[in-house]
Amino acid sequence: MSRTPERILAIDIGGTKVKILASGETEPRKIKSGGKLTPEEMIEGVRKLAKGWKYDAVSIGLPAQVGPSGPITEPGNLGPGWVGFDYAAAFDCPVRVVNDAAMQAIGSYDGGRMLFVGLGTGVGSALIAEHVLIGLELGDLHFGERSVSDALGREALDKEGKKVWRKAVFELVPALQKAFLADYVVLGGGNAEHLGKKLPPGVRLGNNLTAFRGGYRLWGIDDVPTLKANGKRRGAALNGWRLL
Repeated sequence: MSRTPERILAIDIGGTKVKILASGETEPRKIKSGGKLTPEEMIEGVRKLAKGWKYDAVSIGLPAQVGPSGPITEPGNLGPGWVGFDYAAAFDCPVRVVNDAAMQAIGSYDGGRMLFVGLGTGVGSALIAEHVLIGLELGDLHFGERSVSDALGREALDKEGKKVWRKAVFELVPALQKAFLADYVVLGGGNAEHLGKKLPPGVRLGNNLTAFRGGYRLWGIDDVPTLKANGKRRGAALNGWRLL
């Protein structure tokens, strides 16, 4: 196993906010993101935001599909330029990039078979079965005329109101839990706070710090690729990562 960095900066990038937390710190910091945010602007904002914090490595959770060399699709709710960007050179340290739902799932995992569903601008998802993480794209799953993201995303919440949105969440999530034979479901993302305290059996809310915990845990997984400057990388990205 490679040595885990002592000080890690975890970056959780969403459709409305970029949140960061470094090892040893207790209070996350955040800036706005939005549909025009580019990786250059993210780097500049994070560097200013992290002033005074020390870190040897960076974890990035990004709402996009991620391959061995970083993002392989552009985030739908952010600006352009994320594919092919040299994150390690920009931060001047090793970087690991994963889908944001995967990072939150790693931070939420308590053993067994867990389905993670992230409720934000869109819908992120991941499954961890007996310590093996498998990325999912449940947001694109259609039922009737709508996709899961159409029904559970931020636009539906704003347009239809909390009551209708909650009903859709509580109808869909137990069905997904049954389909994946999950022992439990964790609901995370910025909109999970609107669900209230009464949840379906086997469903719990994620903690605000789980994305950061996932960013720290990411460096304890050997087969997640590490990006280095000039496009170099170590390790091969797998769809199933074994959590130790």
